[in-house]
Amino acid sequence: MRFPGRFRTGCVTIAATVATVVSTPAQADAPEPLNYVALGDSAAAGPLIPQQDVNLLCLRSNNNYPAVVAKALGARLTDVSCSGATTKDFTARRFGLLAPQFDALRPGTDLVSVTVGANDSGLFQEALGCVNFLPEPFGRSCADTLTSGGVDRLDGAVRAWAPRFGTALKEIKRRSPHATVVVTGYGTYVREGGCHPVQPVWARDANYLQGVMNKVSAAAREQARQHGARFVDVAALTVGHDICAAPKDRYLEGLVPSHAAAPLHPNAQGMAVVGDAVAAAAR
Repeated sequence: MRFPGRFRTGCVTIAATVATVVSTPAQADAPEPLNYVALGDSAAAGPLIPQQDVNLLCLRSNNNYPAVVAKALGARLTDVSCSGATTKDFTARRFGLLAPQFDALRPGTDLVSVTVGANDSGLFQEALGCVNFLPEPFGRSCADTLTSGGVDRLDGAVRAWAPRFGTALKEIKRRSPHATVVVTGYGTYVREGGCHPVQPVWARDANYLQGVMNKVSAAAREQARQHGARFVDVAALTVGHDICAAPKDRYLEGLVPSHAAAPLHPNAQGMAVVGDAVAAAAR
């Protein structure tokens, strides 16, 4: 049976339209990229690691761990981490200029990473007072100074910070209720006993400083557990890659950096390792 030419043409057009409609859902179902917000201090921001963000107030690198995470997950990154930040900067303007970090959070945010606490405790500020180029007893122990009178000032600061961090995690969930929240601890910056004079910090001061850092990480882990966040143990990732390691093996830089990074901060190699771990936790 023969059909008129116009009928045959119409059938071809309908068939083509159906084929287009059938093939469209595969494209329409392609997932939107994750909306990822990175909060935190210099351990997230990556001061002096090339290339630095145009916002020089924060000394933020585009090769920091949030950038590694975003690339691994194909995520859309809003990075508001800032060197020197404390938990207060989540809700207040830093330098009176920069918007509070929490302003980056949205109801549709899918992933949030958080690295904060070391500056709240005063640890990084006090670490410079632990430098002693000469061996004992030619100098002064920062551990003795910070625990004089039987009161450990930094331990008290960490204990005071912990509930404030818990409150911050609650606020993240309030602002971004569907987001996966990943909290990171801090690294193993120096091994047991230190490595004086390679790094000019006496053994007992090195042990004291790392002990305080471990307390910050432990408090962050506990608050993450209490508030339904995931935790990445950066201390475990950096064992053997501390400031005493051979320069090629360091994830964390010493008082005199051997790579492009700030002293006593992660370098690009360290950021890559942390970023991979945060991406794995987010999955």
